[in-house]
Amino acid sequence: MASAVLLACFITGVTASVHGAAARAGRRVVRAATLSALGGEILGYERTTWRWERVMGLPRTDTAGRALAQMSLGDVERAVRLWRSRAAAAARRARRPPHLRAWLCIHHYEGSWTDEGAPYYGGLQMDVSFQQHYGGWLFQHKGTADHWSPLEQMWTAEKALRSTGFWPWPNTARFCGLL
Repeated sequence: MASAVLLACFITGVTASVHGAAARAGRRVVRAATLSALGGEILGYERTTWRWERVMGLPRTDTAGRALAQMSLGDVERAVRLWRSRAAAAARRARRPPHLRAWLCIHHYEGSWTDEGAPYYGGLQMDVSFQQHYGGWLFQHKGTADHWSPLEQMWTAEKALRSTGFWPWPNTARFCGLL
């Protein structure tokens, strides 16, 4: 009888340690899967933030620099919230170029946002050299301005405005009272 009790305790102890090891391994797998999913979410928000920063001509927001595996789950969740808010703020800011009314007025007298009539493209009638100079990344990745969103076209024009004013649009800028 005593040996049966000892045998039962031994089996139960072995089973408990096996189950404990399996449970720990299972938690590691779940943590890795959770970190992977959260890391993918962070990466998506980073890309959105950096895309809008590039379009607006702003410096790229730096990452925290720590590997997700070195962070606690709470820290990773905070990083997701941080990058989600950064992406939302960048998108909000991008929707309001500083001279939005001026660009809409110029667009009123220029072509359609999807105007592909060479030598001028898009809603602000930008030529290829203008697009390459002020919208280099967009030009490389999307082609001419007729393939860009209206916001991307306006932000490219904002970059030109910083150095040349409204002079690339002499007639329409005059019609709009900008020159």
